[in-house]
Amino acid sequence: MKTPALKMVLLFAGTILFNIIFWQEKIALNVLLFDAFILLSVFYLYPAAFTKPAMKWLLLAHVVTLVTLIVHNTILSKLAFSATLLLVVVFIQFLHRSVWYAAASAVGNYLLFVFSFLEDIRQIKKGEIKSLGIRKALRFLIIPIMIVGVFFLIYSFSNTVFKDVVNSIGIALQHFFARFFDWFNWQRVGFLMLGLFVTGGLLLKMKSNYFSEKEFSKHNDLRRSRHNLKKWKEAAMFDLLTLFMGRFANGVMALRNENTVGIISLVMLNILLLFINAIDVAYVWFGFSYTPDVNLTQYVHEGTGMLIFSIVLAMFVLLFFFRGNLNFYKKNKWLRYGAYGWIAQNAILVVSVLLRDYYYIAHMGLAYKRIGVLVFLLMVLMGLITVFIKIHQRKTAYYLWRVNGWFAVVLLVAASCVHWDETIASYNLAHKNTIPLDVKFLLSLSDKTLPLLESNQDVLNAKVGLVQGEGEYLYRSGLTPKELFEIRKKIFFEKQKTYSWLSWNAADTYVKTKLAEPVITSFLSK
Repeated sequence: MKTPALKMVLLFAGTILFNIIFWQEKIALNVLLFDAFILLSVFYLYPAAFTKPAMKWLLLAHVVTLVTLIVHNTILSKLAFSATLLLVVVFIQFLHRSVWYAAASAVGNYLLFVFSFLEDIRQIKKGEIKSLGIRKALRFLIIPIMIVGVFFLIYSFSNTVFKDVVNSIGIALQHFFARFFDWFNWQRVGFLMLGLFVTGGLLLKMKSNYFSEKEFSKHNDLRRSRHNLKKWKEAAMFDLLTLFMGRFANGVMALRNENTVGIISLVMLNILLLFINAIDVAYVWFGFSYTPDVNLTQYVHEGTGMLIFSIVLAMFVLLFFFRGNLNFYKKNKWLRYGAYGWIAQNAILVVSVLLRDYYYIAHMGLAYKRIGVLVFLLMVLMGLITVFIKIHQRKTAYYLWRVNGWFAVVLLVAASCVHWDETIASYNLAHKNTIPLDVKFLLSLSDKTLPLLESNQDVLNAKVGLVQGEGEYLYRSGLTPKELFEIRKKIFFEKQKTYSWLSWNAADTYVKTKLAEPVITSFLSK
């Protein structure tokens, strides 16, 4: 651990860097500078972190999100970049294996930032300031500065080109100091405080290792434990079992009785889900035919809601019965078979909802919620697989949450590699002759879609009505799609003029090269 004085120097340097590169700029190329500063700082403060096994994979995931942010510059890529940066920092500072505990430590860093900051300030000693060698460095610099100053004056009088360069530098410095006082406005000060908070939460580690120590006590594999009957009878779980099972929840036969209750429960639930799956297979898998009077929105949402309820219920029920020593009960074979059957039936239910979403996309086009359903189905499939592994290999609930947490991170990183707005626009425009097109929804997508819309003038000029969906509530100004497009294009170019090279990203560059800068027309003042 480095000294508090060094941490304070890095903190204030990071705050100033944040203020300079992000003020009135887009989050784009500037994140490369800030990211490099943060990572170099935390690795210098905690050099042992290089040896952690998860660090290489986390850094790889973080680099991927950094590239996607600069290339796509979408909200999802920015979210993925922020999440992976936080994970990298927290895994450097603490000993973690799970995303969830690491996230709790990250939240703790920010909640306790003020206390960490004041504690480091309090621990700074005068000797630490002297140890920085500032006075020593100044003494060594006095004579060289004087010599360079003399020759600087000689060269400025003898060389006119050098004199012109010096004058240009002087004018630039005058402009800099003239604009320096722009920093001292309330908005800039507030942004400076934001930078202090963001940088502080990343660089200053909270003093408590509570979540790290809590996770250290967790294991992936279940261990058979001998119950303390006195403590067991005082537990809430015993009260719950007693409420439903009475005296059968107590005594030497309690485990066998719980196994019997579990088998009966899973048989009944399997029969219920079998009936639902049989209906879906008959009417969704093989008997579906689209007609205009079919409400596909309700068709998909009903299936997804049922899936959510079923999977959550399955998780809780299975975790309840396979929470402890019942995993080691020799006669739990039929309980396991019932659990495997229920997992398989939930997988069939996933396929049913996947088909519903496929029909929705094929007949109505792509949209955020329809893509979200696909992402949710991937998470559900992974959840079912890990529940099966948990039961089959006697894993803990901690294992379940840890693996699914890492899968969520992988899915987030992978999803950030796709520009979804461009994908939605490309798909819908390519199928404009077979699906009802919500033009105003397309006009609400990010700037990367503007060249696609401009190349489809027939869509912008068509007199089309709104489709019941994502774009219905947007743009109630009464403007035509063509006018809305021209306004979007004008706003894009006007904003680009306010940015510097710090806001460079590939998506905006692509749009600028594909679109001609618009001229102001009369309808823009409406």
